[in-house]
Amino acid sequence: MAKDLFHDVVKAALVKDGWTITDDPLFLKVGGVDLFIDLGAEKLLAAERNGKKIAVEIKSFISTSSITDFHLAIGQFINYRVALKTVDPERQLFLAVPDITYNTFF
Repeated sequence: MAKDLFHDVVKAALVKDGWTITDDPLFLKVGGVDLFIDLGAEKLLAAERNGKKIAVEIKSFISTSSITDFHLAIGQFINYRVALKTVDPERQLFLAVPDITYNTFF
């Protein structure tokens, strides 16, 4: 399983923001299907005993077709969101994309 081009940048940004990377990748098994979300992380908050947990899917959007990249990313995101609701409903899912993609495509 190849890491996205910006995997290490996203991971470093999460750590810098106070997140602890718990899984790289985050493995889920749902209905006999193995799923791998790019990163799992948690942040302990003073007001919460268990803290906050997130999963981050990273997409580089570097192919020649942004719409194809978008469809692939959204398809994975939906699959992962459904899986997380089943096995880890407290974990919030995010999609990480490069700034330029966010500003020009989204």
